[in-house]
Amino acid sequence: MDTNTGRQGSVDESKPRRRGFRRRPSRGRRLSKILDTLAGDDTRERVSVGDIFAAMGDRAFGALLLIFALPNILPTPPGTSSVLGAPLVFLSAQLMLGRSPWLPRIIAKRSMTRSDFALVVARISPWLARGERMLKPRFSMLVYPPFEYVIGFLCLMLAIILILPIPLGNILPAIAVCLFSFGLLERDGISVLCGCGMFVLSLSVVAGVLLAMIKGVILLLNASLT
Repeated sequence: MDTNTGRQGSVDESKPRRRGFRRRPSRGRRLSKILDTLAGDDTRERVSVGDIFAAMGDRAFGALLLIFALPNILPTPPGTSSVLGAPLVFLSAQLMLGRSPWLPRIIAKRSMTRSDFALVVARISPWLARGERMLKPRFSMLVYPPFEYVIGFLCLMLAIILILPIPLGNILPAIAVCLFSFGLLERDGISVLCGCGMFVLSLSVVAGVLLAMIKGVILLLNASLT
């Protein structure tokens, strides 16, 4: 993926939209269908993050949070979580503040060729579609304000954890963000509740790892002094 733009004429997602609170997002088409449509669009040479942003409309928060969080669940090169965590921090903060979603130009212009994008979609789409079929609108009050702002705050904390260089500290937070994302996309409060449970588990595991690291450093210092 590089910084070339997608199809000309797309909306400039780098400019902030109207400041203020967002309208209630509609459920609309599922993410897997939208990705399939973009991948099969022969008029495009490239597909950018901005194209996905524009295609999702009012549901862009859930889609983009999922796109940036999902790779952290899989084994990735060192430093990947720090790169992907930065956009998550940016989007989560907007969600927490109830602002309309927008992306800086440097993020919105990130793109790949349509053929490469189609290969990625072909791999993840079946799994994404299975996950979507398991979800449905339930306890929908949990995905609308003011609970939506709480989801943004929790995702912000998880995104900050993703950026930190904590060994094995990115998988559980990424799963939690994905659950929140699915909840926002499919208006499924059950997925949000599962995300809350994973949030608590993530904090517990990360706190345990940090405590073990601190104890290890203290033991090393004591050993060097004796």
